[in-house]
Amino acid sequence: MVAELAALVIFVVAIGAEMLHSWRIRRIAPLVFGPTARPAYWARAVPVLRVLALTGLCWGLVTLMLLPPKIHAAETIPEDEMKHLLIVLDVSPSMRLEDAGEKKEKSRMKRAAVIMESFFERANMNRYRTSVIAVYNEAKMVVEDTKDLEVIHNIFNDLPMHHAFISGETDLFSGLKEAAELAKPWNPRSTTLLLISDGDTVPGVGMPKMPVSVANEVVIGVGDSLKGSFINGHHSRQDVSTLRQLAIRLNGTYHNGNEKHLSTDLIDQLAVGGEENPFEKLTRREYALAICGLSALIYALIPWLLHYWGTGWKPGVFTSRKERAQARRESERARTTKQLHPSAT
Repeated sequence: MVAELAALVIFVVAIGAEMLHSWRIRRIAPLVFGPTARPAYWARAVPVLRVLALTGLCWGLVTLMLLPPKIHAAETIPEDEMKHLLIVLDVSPSMRLEDAGEKKEKSRMKRAAVIMESFFERANMNRYRTSVIAVYNEAKMVVEDTKDLEVIHNIFNDLPMHHAFISGETDLFSGLKEAAELAKPWNPRSTTLLLISDGDTVPGVGMPKMPVSVANEVVIGVGDSLKGSFINGHHSRQDVSTLRQLAIRLNGTYHNGNEKHLSTDLIDQLAVGGEENPFEKLTRREYALAICGLSALIYALIPWLLHYWGTGWKPGVFTSRKERAQARRESERARTTKQLHPSAT
């Protein structure tokens, strides 16, 4: 309230000063602006700009003076603003087959590690806590809410997690159910879910419903989708149709990661998803700083602009016939106006 009162006082004083200044200029207008006694059209808005600039500058400076000083410490992210990255990783033996990558010489798990490494390099991981759920014929929690990326790198680099399971058929739904239970207490739209697999049969019913905390779902397929490999007596390849169907049922996005990384646009979408509008975080201090800067800039530029473009009249000795004729016409026009309207002077 004090800043508003001070700005109001400056507003009234500035208007009075501009009125006095305008009256004083009117007396010598022909000397300043030439025979027309009028400034450039844009210059007629200068009094308004000066009043607004002084008022804004006063409000901003008084506001900054009254606000408590801000201590600049190391940037930390509050717990309620942290995001969650939830990875459901297929660790079945077929993920060890070497038919992934551009040259089809990497294992599917290695390809998943390369994709995630690219994701970590381009996403702001300081805002994320990462959880990993391993899934084979059931789901097992591997790590929960860690900020140590080295732990995640170790999981993706030849950690034989399939030995922790009894041999059987892959059940991706069990991993999604575990992920839904883990994410249920988290803040709404604070979680990105990544499912990495080479595909498997998916039941027609029983799809777990993701809680409101999950904002984005991405299904990443690894492995050759055209030429498969044999393992345990059956033909294994990336089941694109199944993974795409799974992504649709999750209301998410499918990405064939066998040869291409996640696109920058997709990573930006995942990073932005669920975040607040940055303008909502602006405080009174930021508004005061912005208004101070803008007002000071306008007030500093006005004299310079008036000096060069305030009037088109250039006093001095005319050197050409055209200039002398134009000056004579303007002088006659001003004299005629004075005779017809003597009260205007």
